Amino acid sequence: MGVFELRLKQQGEPALVPPAGETPKGSYYLSNLDQNIAVIVQTVYCFKAAEDDGRSAGGVLRRSLAEVLVHYYPLAGRLAISGEGKLAVDCTGDGAVFVEAEADCAMADIGDVTEPDPSVLGKLVYTVPGAKNILEMPLLAAQVTKFKCGGFVLGLAINHCMFDGVGAMQFINSWGETARGLPLSLPPALDRSVLRARDPPRPEFPHHEFAQVADTDADGAGEVTSPPLLYRSFRFTAASIARLKAMAPLEGRGCTAFEALAGFVWSARTRALGVGPTRRSKLLFAVDGRPRFLSPPLPAGYFGNAIVLTSAACAAGELELPERAVRLVRGAVEAVTDAYMRSAVDYFEATRARPSLASTLVITAWSRLPFRAADFGWGPPAAYGPAALPEKEVALFLSCGEEKGGVRVLLGLPAEAMAEFQRIVEEVTAA
Repeated sequence: MGVFELRLKQQGEPALVPPAGETPKGSYYLSNLDQNIAVIVQTVYCFKAAEDDGRSAGGVLRRSLAEVLVHYYPLAGRLAISGEGKLAVDCTGDGAVFVEAEADCAMADIGDVTEPDPSVLGKLVYTVPGAKNILEMPLLAAQVTKFKCGGFVLGLAINHCMFDGVGAMQFINSWGETARGLPLSLPPALDRSVLRARDPPRPEFPHHEFAQVADTDADGAGEVTSPPLLYRSFRFTAASIARLKAMAPLEGRGCTAFEALAGFVWSARTRALGVGPTRRSKLLFAVDGRPRFLSPPLPAGYFGNAIVLTSAACAAGELELPERAVRLVRGAVEAVTDAYMRSAVDYFEATRARPSLASTLVITAWSRLPFRAADFGWGPPAAYGPAALPEKEVALFLSCGEEKGGVRVLLGLPAEAMAEFQRIVEEVTAA
């Protein structure tokens, strides 16, 4: 059986879609929480066509995008460097990039979106040819690809500096409401000055998320370097997660599903890579600050990144004890208080430090994001997910569709390490 190759025909040239009305111009402030995650996040949403539907998906999405950009006008601008040497948005009103394409196959032929093949799904998301860095890329690019079956895929490329997962879903929901002729249920709160650093900055906590971990040691440990990566998705049912929680009994309230699964994935990936027992291993993940910012709290509909990075680290050999890994994850979660988050904002102001990814696993949890709320008039998406992982160190937690309590874990590893990771996972999921 040959390797499937998705062939597309682009319909015309990429177009700029500016806001449908007048919007403010000038420089738009990005907070310190926006500065360190200026990576392009690519996602796809697959929609089945309704019977006898004469609407043009491209036309509906393009018109509604112009309308919703009036409310989210910074997305129509361009990334720039401020006088302080930080990222900011030049609100030019140029517009988001919009592309239409046609595929030579049915939507089902692209395969299981939950097992993303970047060589296939990557073609469903527009990338600017020849762009050398993020300053040359639009903040938002949308591609609508029609398939022979009548269905279509909306592929989005959005710069993470504009918002986190919660903010992105608020925008997509607003876009969908606009496409369906509805008012916005949650207008964006655009002012990010609530997250300005204190003057002078007063970092009050150590911020180990920025600490460098050595890439090599006397063990000659393996790591993800030059070998090509395989991408796999592993399904953890609610029963599997319950087994993981039972493997790491902690005093008090017991561990959460995230703590148990994050600790397990960190341990299993470290073992699969053959990391020597004395070598340091680091886990980095984001905690949603929306319920934790207190003085002052963030407004409803906050348009921006409200996630704060936190970390745990230990010798790789310690991760063989499930309870140890889970306890470290819990400690990293509980460290994130209002005072800690304000300290993190000030720490970046004072140091301009960036998180180190050496010998690090980055876990991004999308499992609670309402992807199925992306309704542009064709109902919820039949399938959805990332087109690719933004970095090789990232493991992504996704929901198992409508299965309650289940989580899919998507990550990339070299073939040999992936086989070992799968073996370790099956010890838990096959029980």
